[in-house]
Formats: sequence, C-alpha cells, structure tokens
Amino acid sequence: MRQPILRVWIVCWLVLVWVLLWGNISAANILSGLAVALVITLLLPLPPVPVEGRFHPLSVLRLIATVAGWLVVSSFQVAALAVKPGPPPLTAVLRAHLHLKSDLVLALAVNILNLTPGNIVLEIDQSRRMIYVHVLDVGSERTVNRFYHQIDKLQKLLVASFERETDWRPSEDKEVDPA
Repeated sequence: MRQPILRVWIVCWLVLVWVLLWGNISAANILSGLAVALVITLLLPLPPVPVEGRFHPLSVLRLIATVAGWLVVSSFQVAALAVKPGPPPLTAVLRAHLHLKSDLVLALAVNILNLTPGNIVLEIDQSRRMIYVHVLDVGSERTVNRFYHQIDKLQKLLVASFERETDWRPSEDKEVDPA
C-alpha cells in the first residue's frame, strides 16, 4: 500500500514543481506537468533506497540546530577570509572516514558538508566510506582539527538521529559482509 501512495505523492510533487516553474496555474500547465511527471516516474524510475534505521525526532532537532549553527559560523568565517588583506588562505583536500551504515545517511552527511561554506566534497568512496573534502582554510593545526572534530560530531548526530544500534535493521537486498 505504501508504494502506490508514494508514487502518487511524487507525481503530485512533480506537477506542483512544473506549475511553479511556469508561474501560473492553468489547465494546460497542470496537464503538461502531469505528462512530464508520468514520463519521469514511468520511463526514468530511480532505484529504491532502503531505509534501514529509525527516525528520532529529538536527535534530528539537535542535528538541525547544530548544522544551522555551523552554517552561520562558517559563513562569517568565509566572509572574514574574503575581506582579509594579504594572500589567500591555505586550502587542502582532507580525507575522512565515515562510520555510517546507510547509503541514505551517507548522502545526507555529504549534503550537509557541501552546504557548509568553506567545504566541498570532491569524492565519495562508498564501499570504504571515505570522503575527500576540499577545505578552505587549513592554515593551522587548529583549523584542521576543527574540521575533523566537525566530521566526528556530524557522524554522532546522524547516528543518534537515524542509525542507532538498537533500531538498526539491514535491508534484505544488501549483501552481509562476514568480516
């Protein structure tokens, strides 16, 4: 029962986006949006992403508040670096290992890092759970340590929000690694 409801929701969402892109509500826009939505959902379906953990609202609120704080602070840091006289800051690509089980949560972590000013994820090694992040300011050991501390904190918040050990149920379509 969940699959058909989800498909109808996706089609309705795509029609709404189509109408908003055109800027006015008309029968032609709604019908053409419906046609485009059906073509997208029927001819170009996305693979299903397994949801393996459980949603914890209070932990998600803590995650949102923490990330919002990071966005504000890093925005000011990047702005200060932009107006600071002298040579540009030292940048580097740093590697971080993530201990996240779910591909969906891994994608969420990468999106959070990409939204944070001063960071951009360049590569994701999905099988080893490694990410390579271009970091704007690595001019001191303190700034590098701050980046790794942020990664650790983000992982802890994501695990508390979606991947708690007590709630974890691996999906049936994933291969179980005996190691």
